[in-house]
Amino acid sequence: MNAPEQKLTLKDFASDQEVRWCPGCGDYAILKTIQKLLPELDTAKENTVFISGIGCSSRFPYYMNTYGFHTIHGRAPSVATGVKLANPELDVWVITGDGDGLSIGGNHMLHVLRRNVDLQILLFNNEIYGLTKGQYSPTSRIGTRSPSTPDGSVDMPLRPCTFAIGAGARFVARSIDTEAKHLSPVLKRAHEHVGASFVEIYQNCPVYNDGIFDYIKDKKTAAETRLVLEHGKPLTFGKDDEMGIRLNARELKLEIVNMDRDGVSIDDLLVHDETNKVLAQMLAELKSPEFPEPIGILYCNPANAYHTDFYDQRDAVRKKKGPGDLNALLRSGHTWTVS
Repeated sequence: MNAPEQKLTLKDFASDQEVRWCPGCGDYAILKTIQKLLPELDTAKENTVFISGIGCSSRFPYYMNTYGFHTIHGRAPSVATGVKLANPELDVWVITGDGDGLSIGGNHMLHVLRRNVDLQILLFNNEIYGLTKGQYSPTSRIGTRSPSTPDGSVDMPLRPCTFAIGAGARFVARSIDTEAKHLSPVLKRAHEHVGASFVEIYQNCPVYNDGIFDYIKDKKTAAETRLVLEHGKPLTFGKDDEMGIRLNARELKLEIVNMDRDGVSIDDLLVHDETNKVLAQMLAELKSPEFPEPIGILYCNPANAYHTDFYDQRDAVRKKKGPGDLNALLRSGHTWTVS
């Protein structure tokens, strides 16, 4: 009689390494959420791989009792692409930050998204370089004072979700480090998606950029500062869902309305459609304090994953030309003998 399959738990995915982030770092909460989620996923533990670049978030593979690579700065998407193509059965997660993934790694991120490689890409966004002592990053806000911008940054900040949609990502979402009840379902949806899944996670850096997301994390203000996205439901927010987002058709832009004050009904509001790329682009641009910030699935419109097309092409070539012969290839063309 076969023994019943043992159910995995959080402890099965926690490594024996001491977790060494600064006290209060949002990475702790994300780590626990993922360790708790993995046993619920229909994936064998031995097929799970975490790949990171360089940065505070990139210590992640050390703390996961799975296979993993701690690679070089910005190149995690490239290494992950190689892993997935070498063995499509593997469940590959990429852990990166706003500096690692969008600065030196911006080009690699762009191409892994446009190719639609079947990876879960989690970008921890704390709007600062934490590992190298607090320099400003591509997502830092105008006016950010740091060792590299002592008088305040004048750079226009990059919006990660806008970048991902523009690069051709087929799944784009946003969540918050300490909001496990929201983050966990978002990560589960990202895992279910076949193709590149891009999830931006607002993550607090208590040392170099503390409280940068308090406006959206504070329970007292969250109802006014968050726009929680649910497919097929109107875009409402506020303590009593009295506020909403509608499209100003004349100016082709989104605007806020108060249904209690402006004489509009819920039928006048936009309904979230996560398959609508134009709407996703507009939502990705919403920024506090002018607008509440969207969290949830901004865009989900599946297409063939890269490894599927890659192997289909390989099989078609083999069928047409026969199996490859590396030995014959090395001896073909212009060859010579050295004596």
